[in-house]
Amino acid sequence: MIERDRTYRVSDIMSTDVPVVTPADSIATISRLLVEHRIPGVPVVADGEIIGIVTEGDLVERDAEITVPSFFSFFDAVIEVDAGRSFDDELRHALATTAEDLMSSPVYNILPTATLTELATLMIQENVNPVPVVNEALELIGIVSRADLVRMIAKLEAAPGPAPGLSPRP
Repeated sequence: MIERDRTYRVSDIMSTDVPVVTPADSIATISRLLVEHRIPGVPVVADGEIIGIVTEGDLVERDAEITVPSFFSFFDAVIEVDAGRSFDDELRHALATTAEDLMSSPVYNILPTATLTELATLMIQENVNPVPVVNEALELIGIVSRADLVRMIAKLEAAPGPAPGLSPRP
């Protein structure tokens, strides 16, 4: 049962069955795990430490067109015209064959005791989805996605009473 006057935590909505990949795992392995587990990203773990994350966005970006930078000369200087993402990043994604090639790093993690408002703020400010959940020792214990947050918002909005939102309002 949903209680509107309660502060919900990441631990209330996170998934604890977290698939992980190693840096050497293939793009095919990553894609299969995302589909099978219905999650938007998978942590890359080496020696028990989260070293990166591969998301749906990384996979889609891999197949996007590469924008070759434009250059112009000014006296003796050759200047690159900045048109957005780094050409090196685009090329790295396009040529990726392993998790290590494709992963984003560093990874934003969150504690299970964080509020859902803190989670939402992290996701929006840093444009991250999903977010690995770690304990105080930085060990992976779960994962949480925007979809998990939206499910909770839907439950809160459907619950009787005032004050919709992720956190109780004073």
